Amino acid sequence: MGDQATARAVIEQTLRDAELEWESPAEGSYVVTLPGTRKLATTCSLVVGAHSLSVNAFVVRCPDENHAAVHRWLLERNTRIYGLGYALDSHGDIYLAGRLPLAAVTPEETDRLLGSVLENADGPFNTLLQMGFAGAIRREYAWRTSRGESTRNLDAFTHLTERQD
Repeated sequence: MGDQATARAVIEQTLRDAELEWESPAEGSYVVTLPGTRKLATTCSLVVGAHSLSVNAFVVRCPDENHAAVHRWLLERNTRIYGLGYALDSHGDIYLAGRLPLAAVTPEETDRLLGSVLENADGPFNTLLQMGFAGAIRREYAWRTSRGESTRNLDAFTHLTERQD
């Protein structure tokens, strides 16, 4: 069994053992749904290449505002993240991206990498929303309250929506 076949077998077994929702749209390619607490779910892509495993996960779309502060915050966090780093795509959307040599693909490392994705996509999600989307949150809150609709899923942002008289 070659490095790629071994890595695929390890990843598949790790995903089954963790009882995660996943699919394999092509050989060596996996799309995993990681359940979250702040962010409902994080979709993570794992691709077994010739020499490495690449990992990519969407975190949040391009911020509406406060770009410099958001990007600085992400860069400062990059120094503390295991196996990954925050990155931007051509639209400015924020992702987590990383690579692991195939020889390092073990059940423990795969689980640790998925844990790092979840910790760094779900954990700071509300912080990223308040930094980059405060205006949109306020507008959504005002629209919902004007219509008598629930604002329950905006509870984490009451410090942004409370009247400051």
